Amino acid sequence: MKRNKTVALLASLLVIFLLAGCSGSDGNVKQEGAQEQTRELVYATAKDINDMNPHLYPGSMSAQGMIYESLVENTPEGIKPLLAESWDISEDGKVYTFHLRKNVTFHDGEPFNAEAVKLNIETVQRNAAKHSWIKLSTMLDNVAAIDEHTVQLTLKQTYYPTLLELSMTRPYVFLSPKDFLNGETKDGVQGYHGTGPYKLEEHVTEQFAKFTANEQYWGGTPEVKTITAKVLPAGETTLLALQKGEVNFVFTDDRGTDSLDVEAMQQLVDSGDYQIVRSDPMNTKMIVANSGNTDSPVSDLAVREAIWHAIDRKTISQTIFNGTEAPAETLFASNVNYADVGLEKREFNPETAAKLLEEAGWTLSGGSEIRTKDGRQLTMKLYYDVNSNSQKTQAELLQSEAQKLGMKLELVGEESSSIANRRSTGDYELLFNQTWGLAYDPQSTIAAFASEASYLHTTKGMAQADELYRKIDEVMVSTDEETRKALYKDILTIVHEEAVFIPLTNGSVTVIAPADLEGISFKQTQFELPFERMSFK
Repeated sequence: MKRNKTVALLASLLVIFLLAGCSGSDGNVKQEGAQEQTRELVYATAKDINDMNPHLYPGSMSAQGMIYESLVENTPEGIKPLLAESWDISEDGKVYTFHLRKNVTFHDGEPFNAEAVKLNIETVQRNAAKHSWIKLSTMLDNVAAIDEHTVQLTLKQTYYPTLLELSMTRPYVFLSPKDFLNGETKDGVQGYHGTGPYKLEEHVTEQFAKFTANEQYWGGTPEVKTITAKVLPAGETTLLALQKGEVNFVFTDDRGTDSLDVEAMQQLVDSGDYQIVRSDPMNTKMIVANSGNTDSPVSDLAVREAIWHAIDRKTISQTIFNGTEAPAETLFASNVNYADVGLEKREFNPETAAKLLEEAGWTLSGGSEIRTKDGRQLTMKLYYDVNSNSQKTQAELLQSEAQKLGMKLELVGEESSSIANRRSTGDYELLFNQTWGLAYDPQSTIAAFASEASYLHTTKGMAQADELYRKIDEVMVSTDEETRKALYKDILTIVHEEAVFIPLTNGSVTVIAPADLEGISFKQTQFELPFERMSFK
């Protein structure tokens, strides 16, 4: 297979989900020495599912999404009921009263009720520093169980994204109180019993995790009875497993590891045994520039703008992603709420990039191939996920274009956890990242602009930083829709003009599945799939 097409389709694949057990095109699981069994889903993951405590963050969100549920659900049509059948909001926007579903139980048989909701939310709040990225954690004032099936949340002040943030995969989801450790979850839990459509049956670290259908699920028993997550190295091992019929389902999710050759995947589809299903744009892949790093050339706006103009997004889209990810011109795609505000595009234009650098005093002299200014070379480090083929390929493309302009990019591949730590500590110049995603945006990514755990170092060196932070505070408490639209436009205009978030492509969730698998759909997040809706013809 041609290596120059090897990256493509699954650029946002962070854990690779695979359905095991197909033999040939019939997709039935066959075990050695056993009769043909009912089909089960096996997903191969590049990393272990890790700690499944839903109130912390090491665990696989895709796996957690099968086990735990929130009060409400974010859908393309807006917020809809989930564990809460309905809710009321006070006129001042500070009090939310939720009316819970009756006859819902946790996987261990414990009742789901207002007291369980209160215990879960309060234990999250007692560890609020861990959840600073989600602004609701700073807004909640009190949680009260009014009666068995009514719970009331009181906020310190109006916060319009409350329902959106309550719908997220974590941390405001519900674990059986019997699983709490000394009444808390921040230091670990004793089990992983949620209310969701699947239970965690067995977990052998770095080998596999087995999930079974929740026969008492309030939404109806899932048709796919068993899902197994098997740890496999990403890349050719996964492809071989797919080709052999050992696995038969792949989707891109929150681990970002590119896995399969585009041509090989297309051959699978052309065989008639498989199908490809893609979601609408879910997020924006981008390069984050640390404006607060005053020791780096990246603190210079002209340098950031030059990098933006040096990126050939159309080539990235067509050559690296084979057209499966669209070029991104702005931080958010137009289908994100409040994001279609008519920002000026910065096209791929090396001449414009060179002019910006010259005008800012970054010049070539003495036969040097690297520009200098005040005795400092135009050299920067770009960090990428070592497990992501697409990031590495994009980094190499940008390095080549930058070199033509007299910019030197040093490429550094690291584990995603290391890069996340650099982002929160400010120990970087440029790094790959992505927006939170459709279910979270724009409010979560924008709130992160001012969060020390996320993008504070990215934004704090901007000339308009103080104005940005003030407008972020204002938009989160605004109750007037028109005011909110105007504030979001101002916020997005500021970060666009400052070029600290340099967009690359709009990522979608891509599924490769057996041709006879029905019910494949998507949530408003790239981190999980509704497996409970799937069935075989």
